[in-house]
Amino acid sequence: MRSVTAYATPSAKAPFEKTTIERRDLGPRDVLIKIAFAGICHSDIHTAREEWGQVNFPLVPGHEIAGTVEEIGSAVDKHQVGDRVGVGCMVDSCRKCVNCLAGEEQYCLEGNVGTYGAIGRDGQPTQGGYSTHIVVDQDFVLSIPEGVSLDVAAPLLCAGVTLYSPLKHWGAGPGKKVAIVGLGGLGHMGVKIAHALGAEVTVLSQTLSKKDDGLKLGADHFYATSDPATFKDLAGSFDLIINTVSANLPMADYLSLLGLNGTLVNVGAPAEPQSVPAFALIPMRRSWAGSMIGGIAQTQEMLDFCAEHHLGSEIEVISGEQIDEAYDRVVDSDVRYRFVIDTATFA
Repeated sequence: MRSVTAYATPSAKAPFEKTTIERRDLGPRDVLIKIAFAGICHSDIHTAREEWGQVNFPLVPGHEIAGTVEEIGSAVDKHQVGDRVGVGCMVDSCRKCVNCLAGEEQYCLEGNVGTYGAIGRDGQPTQGGYSTHIVVDQDFVLSIPEGVSLDVAAPLLCAGVTLYSPLKHWGAGPGKKVAIVGLGGLGHMGVKIAHALGAEVTVLSQTLSKKDDGLKLGADHFYATSDPATFKDLAGSFDLIINTVSANLPMADYLSLLGLNGTLVNVGAPAEPQSVPAFALIPMRRSWAGSMIGGIAQTQEMLDFCAEHHLGSEIEVISGEQIDEAYDRVVDSDVRYRFVIDTATFA
C-alpha cells in the first residue's frame, strides 16, 4: 500500500478535508497515475451529499481524471511511464458478460466498479480523483491524445463521453436536428460534439442569459424554455433531444418537441422520479430513453474525436481548498462550464 494526499468528505453534511488515503500496491496489470487535474461532476455532488442513496464515508469523489503514468506493473503493455492518460467513471467490470464482451462495460450485468463509492476487486472502497495518485487496471486507463491539454481533457472522461455516446447511438449528424437541454457542464460539451458531428444544433435553456456562449460553442439556435411560446413554436421540430438537466422537468412539454420517431434521451439524473403521460409518446411514435457514459473503446474514440476537432471542456481551475465553494456554485449554476481541481495545490 502507498499513502497519497486527497480531499475527502467525512459525511454528507461535512466540508471536504485534506487527508491521506491508501492506494493498493501495483499488480502486474496495474498503472500508477500521477493525477494532474480532476473535474467536478454534478454526480460527485449528488453522491457526496448522499442524494442518490447511502454512501460509505469518508468519500474521495472524482471520475474525470487526467494525468501521467508514473509506474506500471510487470504485465502492462498498453501504457508506458510518462504517457498522458485519463480515467473515467469506472475502473473495472466483470469482463465476461454479454455487455462487457460487446464493449459496453458501463452496462456490465454484474455492475461495473465505479471509480469512487464502490467496492474494488481488493474488497476495499474505491476512492476517486480528488487525490494526487490513483492505481487502475490498464484496461480501464485511456490515452489522452496530444493536442488536448490535460486540464480541458479531464471533464471529457465523463461529461464528454456522456454526450458523445447518445449522440453517436442515435445518429446525430448531417441532416439531423438535435436539441440540447441545459447549457452546463454536460450541455456545453453536447453542443460542441453535436456541431462537430454535423448536426443542426439548438440549445434549450431556461433563459437567454447564455445565448452568446451557446452560439459561440456551435449552436445554430438558442431558445428560452421559460417563454411559453417556445414549446408552441418548436413543436415537432427535433429528431433527437438530449436532456442534461438534473432536475424534474415537464417531460410531456419536451417530448412534444420531437418529430416522428424522435427520441428524448436523459443523461441528467434527477434524484426524484419523473412521470410521462402515455399520450406524450404514442401519437408520433416518440421514445424516451436514457444513456450512461460509454464503454472504454467508445471513450477512447471520443477522446480521439475531440483531439481531431480541437474540442475540450470550458473550465475554471480551482484549488483543493475551493471544492466546497465549487459544489455550491455548481448547484447554483454559477460555473462556465466545468470546475477542474489542480492537484498541484494539494502540496
